[in-house]
Amino acid sequence: MDDDVPRPTPTSAPAWVDAYLEHIGAGRPARADAEALRELQLRHLTTVPFENLSIHLGQDIVLEEEKLIDKIVTDHRGGFCYELNGAFAGLLRALGFRVTLLQARVFGDGGRLGIPYDHVALRVETEDGTGPWLADVGFGDHALGPLALDVRTEQEDPCGRFRFREAPQGDLDLLRGNSRQFRLDLRPRVLADFRGGAWYHRTSPDSHFTRSVVCSRRTEDGRVTLRNRTLIATVRGERHENELGADAEVLAAYRDHFGMVLPRLPSVRGVITSV
Repeated sequence: MDDDVPRPTPTSAPAWVDAYLEHIGAGRPARADAEALRELQLRHLTTVPFENLSIHLGQDIVLEEEKLIDKIVTDHRGGFCYELNGAFAGLLRALGFRVTLLQARVFGDGGRLGIPYDHVALRVETEDGTGPWLADVGFGDHALGPLALDVRTEQEDPCGRFRFREAPQGDLDLLRGNSRQFRLDLRPRVLADFRGGAWYHRTSPDSHFTRSVVCSRRTEDGRVTLRNRTLIATVRGERHENELGADAEVLAAYRDHFGMVLPRLPSVRGVITSV
């Protein structure tokens, strides 16, 4: 699991790392330990939105680490799981964490499993010998902190109680309360392995990503989401919806709540075929 890949020390990390850390409001950790991982994940979740705007703006989604990082840091955008966790993996590796990409299949309606490479999550090893950890900044409303992969009892998180349960063929099911979230395959993957899953989710009429425009970010006391023209704010468990009218009002919501300055509004569109 990347054992032969040297881990950069914080002092030898690439120059873009400081820009990434500044963007998410995090300091450069002195050590790649569990505490630093927890802080980085929380900062990422509260700063970088989960969004599918590129699909509805007709923009390419290129699963290359450098381009994903540039999209977040330079363009002040977010992305869906492949983009967010792909970029976050690059940041963690540059800071000295040992990271492996894992593929997962998401449980849908009726407990039906999604396609292979439906989701990407991160197995992270830290210098303090804790873990290994499951880190995830690309699953929308999910755990705020990393989860211990080797623990089978319930793990408390501000977003609920999570538990890993053994599944067929050596996989793990992640449960939130009594609800199954996804089935995790523990074999190591690389970013290019997820191109088929990304192509499906940006082109298939069966993918929920092609059916609506969504942009969502964790906040200090809840979550803010813009779905098409509906602005949804959840504050300490209370949900408030506001239907936005003019295009300028929607563009202002992207700017004010997500830090995005868009040239035009994304709108649900036909599928695109390039990867």
